[in-house]
Amino acid sequence: MSITNQNIEELIALCKENNQKAQFEVYNRYSKAMYNVAYRIVKDEHFAQDVMQEGFLKAFTKINDYKQEVAFGAWLKKIIVNYSIDFYKKNNAFQVEDLSKTLYKIEENDSFFSENIDLNSLKVKQVLDTILSLKDNYRMVLTLFYIEGYDQEEICEILNISYANCRTTLSRAKEGLRKKLEEI
Repeated sequence: MSITNQNIEELIALCKENNQKAQFEVYNRYSKAMYNVAYRIVKDEHFAQDVMQEGFLKAFTKINDYKQEVAFGAWLKKIIVNYSIDFYKKNNAFQVEDLSKTLYKIEENDSFFSENIDLNSLKVKQVLDTILSLKDNYRMVLTLFYIEGYDQEEICEILNISYANCRTTLSRAKEGLRKKLEEI
């Protein structure tokens, strides 16, 4: 059976034996998705490519740590997300607002989009571009929450912020996104 016809479990077993053809096949299967994950965080095509490749290298060196408790794609995605955030913080002086020193009010609102936004006319690209136009900490939290699917506790851990800070930042980011989308 050729490498391209093997399932991911067989490929992972071969990767654990340092089989380069298996590594290349895994790379080919996951590279586009992982590039998109990196790009949404680092906001630069070239850096996203570098981050993605470095993330794959890290994954292949740590492949023996993969215990199949989660899907391989989820395990790889976590590596790429963490590497992307580390890269972004290192290269962009990412500053998390210390909201513990700020008075704030969180209003839980299930209707994220107001009635003023015509969802049928919005395009996915417009929404993603609008997210990219937000402040860095808002963009990062929205990307992790809505696009990458992390919950608030996981975002707190990834960004090393308090739960209250995460909730407030997410609330403010949603409000900022909603206002910008109303302008479109």
